[in-house]
Amino acid sequence: MSENHQWLGIELRHLAALEAVAREGSFRRAAASLGYVQSAISQQIAALERAVGQRLVERSRGGGTVELTEAGELVLQHADAILARLQAAQADVAALATGAAGVLRVGITQSVGVRILPSLMRRFTPAWPDVRLRPTEASADLALYEGVERGDLDVAFVELPTPAGPFEAVELLSDPFVVVVRRDSPLARGPFAVADLANVPLVGHTDCRGLARVEAQLRARGVEPEFAFRSDVNATIQALVGAGVGAAILPVLAVDAADPLTTTRELPGIPPRVLALVRHRDRYHSPAAQAFVEAAQAVCAELASVRRLAVV
Repeated sequence: MSENHQWLGIELRHLAALEAVAREGSFRRAAASLGYVQSAISQQIAALERAVGQRLVERSRGGGTVELTEAGELVLQHADAILARLQAAQADVAALATGAAGVLRVGITQSVGVRILPSLMRRFTPAWPDVRLRPTEASADLALYEGVERGDLDVAFVELPTPAGPFEAVELLSDPFVVVVRRDSPLARGPFAVADLANVPLVGHTDCRGLARVEAQLRARGVEPEFAFRSDVNATIQALVGAGVGAAILPVLAVDAADPLTTTRELPGIPPRVLALVRHRDRYHSPAAQAFVEAAQAVCAELASVRRLAVV
């Protein structure tokens, strides 16, 4: 049998077994996670190795932890993508079967859940009463991109730029970064420059792509960020600023403007984060999903307009 024909003998269950072995670190735990007996996992890995023509798993003596070979890691990268497309296909068939009814799975971050999603639901739900929105929140948007790629999410609110992957993005809103300070802080009065943050303790996120870019730009301007505390909860960050722990850099959507203890200053010269809705470019998109995107565009356009009027 030619090498090409051998590869055509690879089955999805072989790839699923490889993914489980890599994830669990042993044949026994991989079998338990997939509902198989251990010998079945061993057979599937052996069949995959025969088809590929190389050893993919280094088996330790005594049934201990196993590791993938370099070839195994390479095959796993492709296996993850293939299994994700299978999940996406399953989601597409389900969406097609439900038509104008069913569930629309939406990925969000905290600021979107507070500032955008409520208005969006008030606009979308009356027009699509049989569609149930199911939000899923993540502390950082890369997890939402992964959910879209796997088919776990139909659409997700994310930051641009998109990472590598099968993504189609619709830009929604520019969200400037601001410095959050106590109202009685010297930083709350007079002219403000990025250099004023030198030696100021900061309260920040643990994992946010946009804020990581801001930190890099501060360093490029000679300001080394010094963090007194990190949290993934926007309200916690602002509360600690109000308590005097330090200042914080947040996008405007993440700030509670009604907080009596804090105020914001513009962060000059720092580009805003750009919010978008992302979906899988190769997936079927139901009419409800398309209507949701259009409603999100309208809500964000209104929000941007209110901001412009406030500035004027």
